Amino acid sequence: MDGEQGVRGGDSPRWRRHGPPWWRSAGDAGRGARWPWPSTLLVTLFVLGGSNYAAHQQIGERAALDPFARALLVVASGVLLWRHRRPVLVVFATTAAAMLYLGAGYPYGPVFLTVALACFGAVVAGHRKAAWTALGMLWAGHVLVAHWLYQWLPPSGDSAAGWGQEGVIAAWVVAIVAVSELARTRREQWARERAERARAARRRADEERLRIARELHDVLAHSISVINVQAGVGLALLDADPEQARAALTTIKAASKEALGEVRQVLDTLRTPGDAPRAPAPGLDRLPELVSQAAGAGLTVEVEGAAPDLPPGADLAAFRIVQEALTNVVRHSGSRQARVRLDHDGGALRLRIDDDGPATGADAGGSGNGLAGMRERAAALGGTIEAGPRPGGGFRVLAVLPLGVKAKEDDR
Repeated sequence: MDGEQGVRGGDSPRWRRHGPPWWRSAGDAGRGARWPWPSTLLVTLFVLGGSNYAAHQQIGERAALDPFARALLVVASGVLLWRHRRPVLVVFATTAAAMLYLGAGYPYGPVFLTVALACFGAVVAGHRKAAWTALGMLWAGHVLVAHWLYQWLPPSGDSAAGWGQEGVIAAWVVAIVAVSELARTRREQWARERAERARAARRRADEERLRIARELHDVLAHSISVINVQAGVGLALLDADPEQARAALTTIKAASKEALGEVRQVLDTLRTPGDAPRAPAPGLDRLPELVSQAAGAGLTVEVEGAAPDLPPGADLAAFRIVQEALTNVVRHSGSRQARVRLDHDGGALRLRIDDDGPATGADAGGSGNGLAGMRERAAALGGTIEAGPRPGGGFRVLAVLPLGVKAKEDDR
């Protein structure tokens, strides 16, 4: 299932590898982020080349590039190598290098690209205040240098910058913040969608596991109950009445064959999920067969009423509820008679299974798993199950299943 890919060969799960590298969570970045050598080298070359070109365009206006200027450019670009691992350190380091470069009177140029990339990475990584602080420091530093400290800083004879230039720089800062915040918002949205897909996948897996558990419980509990009763009969009559013992063994063989077939059908759906089952799911049309199996276990079942046409999911649920209720009578009731009544009106099917008791064990009416399975099946259809002792003795199971609602199994 999507969202449930395991870790293979040490790699992250498939759903964690989607998206750009800078979308990784902080935990992923800290544990296994790769060093971004190619992009850092590319940025460094671009900054050095672009600054050299800018210096030729600003001859006489700004100070010429010297080894110290080129060292500042290399530092500002090189620290980007740590932008995934230490985003806060990188954003302040690039800002400090850019301020020194600016204060030394070197030409305006791509050095500010390093600050933009560092701030973008810090905001996306969740360090918004650090990025905003760094940009604010850079802008404030530019204001001080361009309008006050320029008198004492190189190049000599420089004049104050126009305030229109500050507006351009402010717009540049706002653009960086806006793009970074947009990327951060998209990353968080993608992370929420990824988490929701993972939760939905786990939920589907849990629902499928519960469905298979219900099917196996209902199939095996009924068949093994019949086999258990008939095995006891066969052992008791093996010497006194060989023919009756033979009949008990025949019933055991038929019940075990049917159980194996139904278990095989459930396992086939696991091996080839999404494929149509080889045999149709049981429904109330097999109620006579269920009554015959109960008779083989020594239980007489009277059936009143007839079932309407039902959707496959509702038909299966109704059959399993009756099957589990009769199994509980065989296993937990001293009565050898049970009554199944089917009523339906325009909107619901009512199933009532009664026995006269008394209970022969602590689990009167059935085990917790059996009753829980019946309630889950009814709830999947929007119906209800009531199970408990009858006022006059015995036990009653009453199921009400809406006819106009399909079970979750129908929507798979």
